[in-house]
Amino acid sequence: MDYTLSTHAVTTVRERNIRAEWIAATLSAPAVTESDPDDPTLTHAFRVIPEFGERVLRVIYNRTQRPPHVVTAFFDRGMKGKL
Repeated sequence: MDYTLSTHAVTTVRERNIRAEWIAATLSAPAVTESDPDDPTLTHAFRVIPEFGERVLRVIYNRTQRPPHVVTAFFDRGMKGKL
């Protein structure tokens, strides 16, 4: 899946060792999605990453842009074991 990364996302993805294929998989087939409580253009997509210790990746992206524009991505400790 095609997507773009914000400057912030480029930095955080690199620092957190988040693979591009994990972001693509989360965007194309999320386990769960939520609307952002503050910005209606943003969506939070969640997916378990088995090869990273079953941790849950949260990808926040702007759904109004094509391709989707990823604002940030991180492993959400609060979601581990909930999906």
